[in-house]
Parts: sequence; C-alpha cells; structure tokens
Amino acid sequence: MQQRLSSPASAMRPAYDVVVVGSGYGGGVAASRLSRAGQRVCVIERGKEFLTGEFPSRLPELRRELQLNGGKMRSGSRTGLFDFRLGTDIHVLVGCGLGGGSLINAGVALKPDDRVFADPAWPEQLRADGLLELGYRRAGEMLRPSRYASAPNLTKFQSLEKAGASFVMPPVAAPVVVSFDANTNPAGIAQPGCTLCGDCCSGCNVGAKNTVALTYLPDAHAHGAEIFTELAVSHIEKIDGHWRIHVAPSDAKDTASSYVDAKSVVLAAGTLGSTEILLRSRASGLKMSDRVGERFSANGDIIAFALGGKERVNAIGVGYPPKFTGDTVGACVSGQIELPDHADLDRSMIIQEGVLPSALAPLLPVFFVSGGRILGAAQSLIKGVYEGPLSHLHTFFVVSHDDAKGRISLDNGAAQISWPGVGEQPVYDRVDAALSKAAAAVGGRYIKSPLAATATGAKPVTAHPLGGCGMGEDAARGVVNHKGQVFADTDGEGVHHGLYVCDGAVIPRSIGVNPLLTITALAERAMVLLARDHNLGFDDAPRAARELEKATL
Repeated sequence: MQQRLSSPASAMRPAYDVVVVGSGYGGGVAASRLSRAGQRVCVIERGKEFLTGEFPSRLPELRRELQLNGGKMRSGSRTGLFDFRLGTDIHVLVGCGLGGGSLINAGVALKPDDRVFADPAWPEQLRADGLLELGYRRAGEMLRPSRYASAPNLTKFQSLEKAGASFVMPPVAAPVVVSFDANTNPAGIAQPGCTLCGDCCSGCNVGAKNTVALTYLPDAHAHGAEIFTELAVSHIEKIDGHWRIHVAPSDAKDTASSYVDAKSVVLAAGTLGSTEILLRSRASGLKMSDRVGERFSANGDIIAFALGGKERVNAIGVGYPPKFTGDTVGACVSGQIELPDHADLDRSMIIQEGVLPSALAPLLPVFFVSGGRILGAAQSLIKGVYEGPLSHLHTFFVVSHDDAKGRISLDNGAAQISWPGVGEQPVYDRVDAALSKAAAAVGGRYIKSPLAATATGAKPVTAHPLGGCGMGEDAARGVVNHKGQVFADTDGEGVHHGLYVCDGAVIPRSIGVNPLLTITALAERAMVLLARDHNLGFDDAPRAARELEKATL
C-alpha cells in the first residue's frame, strides 16, 4: 500500500542542512542525492500530495483542481493540480503537486540533438567535463523510459502513420516514463503495469507512470528527507552565513509567514516558480545577475487538433477504472514523427500523437461547437466522445525551437511573461504548414485552437516553459553557472555559496524535445558537482537492489 511522504507543517524543524524548494524533476533529484549523502534535507512543495487513485478522473474533480492566474485575475485553489498562467502574449500550463510537472506531463523522455549543447548560450564547462552524459545515464536508470512494444498496433499510432504519410520519416514508438509491466522500481516502490487508459496527463490513477512522486521522492524519504506540502516560499535571504527561507501556507491570504534556515538552498520550483522567488529575493535586497527573468522559452510548443477524417483515431482517454470499453487507447503519447533539419537546427520538429484525458471528455463537444469549428460535433453530445465525431479527433503535440526572447517579471509579486510578437515567430508558421498537411492526408481539418472563443484566446500555449535563470559563463551572460550556483552580482563569476537553481529555469534556450530527461540530467550533474565541492558522497545504486543485497548477506 502506498504511504504518504509528506508531514504536517508543524513538524518542520527550525533548520536543515539543505532546503529544496519544489518537488519536480530537479527537486526530486536534489532531495534524493543529498539525503543519500547524509544531509538533513527538507523539501517544500506548494501543492498537495496525491496518492495513486486520488487524481481527478471526472469533470467536477478536474474543475476543483484548476487554478487560473493572470495579472489581477485569479480563480481556483492555489494548490490546484493544473496551474494555468494566463499572459498577455503567451499562456503557460504547469503542474502543482508533490512531484511537480511529472504528475501531469505526457512523460516523453528524449535527448536533444547534439547541436543544442553546441550553442554558446551554454557555459563551456558543461560541454567539457563529460558529466552531462553521466547525468543522462542516472536519470534513465531512475525514470526508466521505455517504448511500448505494441505501439504500432494502436489505432492512434496507425492514424498518425496515415496523417504523416506525406513526410519523409514514418512514426516511431516514443520513449515514455511508463511501466508497461508490473515491477519494483529503483526506489523500492511496487508499480503495476500500465492499463493503457490514456489518462497520463491528468494524473496516473494506476500507478504505472514513473513520476517523481514514485521514484526520486520516496527514495529521498527513505534516506531521511522530510517533505512538506501546501507551503509557498515567498523569498530567501542571507543571514550571518546561512540562508533563511520565508514560507506561508499556499492557500492563505493574510497569514503571517514563518521561516526555516539552511546551510544550502536548492530552488527547484520550476521555470516560473524559481524565477519569481529570485526576483522577489532581489527586490528584498539579494544581489544577483541582471539577467534574471530573461531568455524565457516556450520550447517551440504547439498543441493542435484535426477532425473530420473518416477513420477513428481513438485518442480520448478512458481512465481507470475505464469509463468506456472498446479499442485500446495507449499511453498519452505512443508514437512520434521525428523531422530533423540537418542544415538548420531551429527548423527541426517532432510531431507526437496525444490523448486528451477522460475527465475532459464532457467538455470536448462544447469546445469545438463554441468555436464554430466543427460541423456535426454536436452529435458527440448525443453519441458520446468515444463513438461520435470526436472519436475521429487527432491531438498533436509538437516540440520545436523558438528564439527564447521572452522575459519573466513580477506583477503583484507573481511571475508574468512578456514576449511581444511571440505568435508571429516562424516556428508557428512551419508547424501550421506541417499539421495542415497531416490533417489533409486523413481528410480532416486542421484546428489550431478550439479555445479561440474562450478567455484564453488564440495565443500560444506551452507546457514546457524553460529559462528565466539561464546558465552562463558569468553574471553578464547568465543567472547561474554550469553548476547551477546563483551569481552574486551583476557581473563577474562570483557566486552565492549554498544557493542553487536545479530545474528548467536554468536551460538558456529551446531544446526541441520534451525537456523532462534533460532537466533531470542537468540536476543529476549539478548534484555530482555539489557533492565534490562539499566533500560529500552518495551511492546511486537502486534502493531495491541494495536491500536485496543486504538480505542475502
């Protein structure tokens, strides 16, 4: 039986060796590795802890887990699982819960093209020491991405194959962090095999998705890390050689904040979260690079649709327990078409077939009808989305490259993204052309945004925000160095000792693939370097294997 990892806030000690802020991929790595190194570790997460089976599976539950934030607009609980940031130029969806974005992403684990790291935006040391490859290896060993062997037999994979017939490259099975067979994972957690229900992006109620909440975090907890949820960090300050982290209950409006002290702080609250904490800390007097907030990237993300083709696509999740019995859906992403451009990296793209979660099913006919896009979609209100016209709905997830010229600043103390003209970037025209071709190949119609008639409008939306605390050679070119240490002034290479950023915020450009594996690898590399700098050591052997070894001695 799965055990809760979090403790009540009242159990928090006054001080720790390390406080990790955030619990996604970067935070999970930091908590696991540093607790293994014998450090007293505290993890602070602003969202709730969800056990397997507690994720929203129906529309009313999903609505309760939705929070909208934008300028003066705010609705929903501040601990809602789906944190949708509405911007004037671009919208961002991030996860909020113990495990961060790993709870609601598609789980696709890809390494970027080698040319990504050849970009001088990255510090030279990152390319020189070979530790990034070690980071990728360790990330792979814990998250265990795999390709579903029977993916080509899935209806939605075959639909992608037909849609992509005009492209040079056929689809391939996508590597995803999903356990397709029952196993005991490296953290010692028993996981059942995937039921192929398709609800990966609303939270896996089976327990087969290899989230941070089922891998790095239980490993950290087993090695003594103390984990606290529903607490938000406002800012940090340096006092007499140690760090003070100011926290308050996430949903509280006027509650006075408290604090916890630490020798070291690892900010891993995500691109928006870590950047806004640094921005608020700078406003409170902490010196840092003027580059904080710059080089925000949407990773060339596009989510779009096609509908009207004659054949079923079967790309709407059924959930667990299943709401509909029929053709097998598959994991959220089972197949992808890889379209590298060997002459121009920025023109490369990956087109993935996606699944919309079952909790959204009742809303889908409304979305498409209200946008005036789909004649006959109202039939789905009668027949249901699994048999009506929406059973022919293609969902496309595309990752490519943008110019990373967005900027994060504070608006009423919260992150706000400014990126004038982002919607006119060439990447969107290229993707529109490719998806229009794909839709035509199956006799369907390309739908760029069925939400155009809603409050979100037709602005770009990303679920892969990057940057804001980008790596650089020095403070004139970045916010952190190659180790993730925060620069201590507006120029030079001096750093704040004991202050790190370990999440997607440190990535200084688009990477053209789903970023989870790279975020994890960079964090693993940072922890190796932190351990070396502080004469620490940790064993990265899987917990289950070590316990088996002990039992046989």
